[in-house]
Amino acid sequence: MVDLKLLAYLETYLTENRRLRFDTVLSQRTKHFTVATEDVYQLHNTSAVIRSCDVFGIQEVHIIEETNTKRIDREIAMGAQKWVDLHRHHSVKDSIKDLKGKGYQIVATTPHTTDCLLHEFDVSKKSCFFFGRETQGLSQEVLDQADCFLKIPMYGFTESLNISVSAAIILQHVTTKLKQTDISWHLTLEEQQEKRLDWIKKTIKSYDEIVERFYNQ
Repeated sequence: MVDLKLLAYLETYLTENRRLRFDTVLSQRTKHFTVATEDVYQLHNTSAVIRSCDVFGIQEVHIIEETNTKRIDREIAMGAQKWVDLHRHHSVKDSIKDLKGKGYQIVATTPHTTDCLLHEFDVSKKSCFFFGRETQGLSQEVLDQADCFLKIPMYGFTESLNISVSAAIILQHVTTKLKQTDISWHLTLEEQQEKRLDWIKKTIKSYDEIVERFYNQ
């Protein structure tokens, strides 16, 4: 539970433009959709996916590092890692168990005999979009556990896209479609307050000292 008096006090340290920016961004944030990357080898690909999540209002990203463990490329993520919540998993099994426990269907973004084309995707279902390794794609474990398979229509000689490009295309489509529905996709008021406090903590210098002063005054 967020201390609302503390939150109001901390906001006095923000510029009006920053407060309004927080309002605008939080009003478009969602956990209805989330994204998972599985053992992506190229650092810039994971970073670019995180950036796309921030751009399209996806609040949470799941990074599975069963084989490849790398830091986020701050330059390519363009600071997006400050505003998006990153959840790291050491195995596919644990990540899927966690996501299904939170009510997400597992969406494998890969061509499949029973795949769904992007424009046919049902946005009403709470979904996690899985993106696989650059050369091998998603593991068999993800494919076996997937609830559906999503495909971007392609009409050229090339039969695949870079995962960061795929993520951007899919997220732009599903979030636009979602916001045209009456589905309750926004963060709850409590989630917005918690995230606002988190963002303020990442914005204000000497945050700990300011909080200590507030409680000792």
